[in-house]
Amino acid sequence: MAAPASPLAEPHDTRGAAIMVAAAAAVGGFLFGYDTAVINGTVDALRDTFHLNPVALGLVVSAALLGCAVGAWFAGPLADRLGRVRVMVIAAALFLVSAIGSGLAFSAVDLTFWRVIGGFGVGAASVIAPAYIAEVSPAHMRGRLGSLQQLAIVSGIFVALLVDYLLADAAGGAMQPMPWGGAAWRWMFASAAVPAVIYAVLALQIPESPRYLVRRGRLAEARAVIKRLIGGDVEKRITDIKRTVAGTQEKVNLGVLKGPRLGLLPIVWVGILLSVFQQFVGINVIFYYSSTLWASVGFSESDSLLITVITSVTNIVTTLIAIALVDKIGRRPLLLIGAAGMVLTLGVMAWCFSTATQTVGPTGEELTTLSPAIGKVALVAANLYVVAFGMSWGPVVWVLLGEMFNNRIRATALAVAAAAQWIANWLISTTFPALASIGLTFAYGLYALFALLAFFFVMRSVRETKGRELESM
Repeated sequence: MAAPASPLAEPHDTRGAAIMVAAAAAVGGFLFGYDTAVINGTVDALRDTFHLNPVALGLVVSAALLGCAVGAWFAGPLADRLGRVRVMVIAAALFLVSAIGSGLAFSAVDLTFWRVIGGFGVGAASVIAPAYIAEVSPAHMRGRLGSLQQLAIVSGIFVALLVDYLLADAAGGAMQPMPWGGAAWRWMFASAAVPAVIYAVLALQIPESPRYLVRRGRLAEARAVIKRLIGGDVEKRITDIKRTVAGTQEKVNLGVLKGPRLGLLPIVWVGILLSVFQQFVGINVIFYYSSTLWASVGFSESDSLLITVITSVTNIVTTLIAIALVDKIGRRPLLLIGAAGMVLTLGVMAWCFSTATQTVGPTGEELTTLSPAIGKVALVAANLYVVAFGMSWGPVVWVLLGEMFNNRIRATALAVAAAAQWIANWLISTTFPALASIGLTFAYGLYALFALLAFFFVMRSVRETKGRELESM
């Protein structure tokens, strides 16, 4: 007679399948990263092509983020109605249409429209990926699998910036025509069609979430998915899911979030503030505007894009560090370490730009100039800032948003938190050109202040979720 299987062996039976499925779902994060970064190489070209002032440029650059907020708001409830996988496919289709439309844009107005359409898809993907991954992951490795979302985001950022660099280099500048026709910046936008198609194909290959299947009464399918991906006592998990999904809504029902703290449950405020602080520390300024920033302090367009690519590689490496640590030392310690690191590095960047001098360029534009030594310090501080964010607030916030809410309120709470995150992202991205015109010292000093506030918020309000089952939240 064969020896009984060890209980400790169970996680290993499901690990490979869970990783593959989570990785496929996380490609939605790749779209997120690609969309937010591909604009980086086009900023100056858009300004000159459409003759945009700083305020208009900020609105065009950040337009997709408003669409993201709307997409995030409706994605969770829509996924409860149609299923997680179908919403992933819809998101991919919206992103594909946006990529093609943006590449063919003939004015700032229609470019803004196409970017908002893409935002609907990216916002939906940003909600569905962490929720789905949390729902199909074994508890002991949920943090690592949830971090795949951020790894996909930063990989998308890296690939988008690399494509921007290669296209600009091949054409001799973002405004210059490619050998086969069309300005390089147009092909930067159009290139997003490739990951959109890949995401749709992968989404069609993965199973539906067991939480959705149980809600729909498709228990045999739910058992098969749990056995394949999660393991353990399948019938107990089915029973627990039935208990915790009873009475859940298929629309954004704010009534389920009502509580004693300014009208909301405390856990909902924690999710909202985690989302807002993740953006208010200014991380997307680095990926939206960094090539323009480094060009303004003396680097060539090509070198500025290359520096931004290197920064995105740093982001990937530090996300891998977070994946290795999140299920070992926990979510809360990583957030505290990251916030402290961002306070320090943003403070150094603010000091560096306080030493800058203003000069007039050959075509009359105003340039910010750093001394060679201070410029190197600013470059190192910017990359260390990305390290601090990438090993903590980047991946860990997505992990927490996917797992911290109970099954009854997850769709609505995640929709609200994600929408708040996109609105915060929009505010930071839209206001940066205006803040930079006041002074980069002021801008980076403000982001450092938000990082300090984030540190104390985590100390006071964020609880550890490492190793807990979703049904126990």
